Amino acid sequence: MRYFTGPVTRLIEELSRLPGVGPKTAQRLAFFLMNAPPQVAHNLARAMVEARDTIRFCSVCANLTDREICPLCSDPDRDHSLLCVVQEPRDVLAMEKTRGYRGLYHVLQGAINPMNGVGPEDLTIKQLLARLGEGKVKEVILATNPDIEGDATALYLARLIKPLGIKVTRIAHGLPVGAHLEYADEMTLARALDGRREV
Repeated sequence: MRYFTGPVTRLIEELSRLPGVGPKTAQRLAFFLMNAPPQVAHNLARAMVEARDTIRFCSVCANLTDREICPLCSDPDRDHSLLCVVQEPRDVLAMEKTRGYRGLYHVLQGAINPMNGVGPEDLTIKQLLARLGEGKVKEVILATNPDIEGDATALYLARLIKPLGIKVTRIAHGLPVGAHLEYADEMTLARALDGRREV
């Protein structure tokens, strides 16, 4: 990095902080931005600031949105008796790509992970139970990641939800163990959703 001037080094360092971006990719992105017309970098910077300043969590499902209630929750054509519980907002996008699910979502904002100090109280479980208490949901699909944390979270939720008289299912493990929803292809996710089983 000592071969570059301060601003270039700083740009490469900041880009390399992004997930999945190593030093070489950060350098390629930095050189692309410096060689592109100035408007490209300005548009990117404005888009990042605007997203950071205006995006919030939906007051119903905790998904990312620029409104109080996200478009999915406010869509009257979706099945309000079916609720898919996912770990992260990006998992909603992965599920929507299957085009096979027409219910609503609830985003936990993570998974139970005692090793990292994440307990049930750190997730949106309280909000989930409040939604279920309204009596509209007939089935909850647990679509947490098929790894230790995701499975533990799904088991914990199943134990809380089943006594409420609501059907609880888990997406089938057409997904490889340890994989994350955001990296799965649409067909695998669609099959996992179709093959869900009761917990």
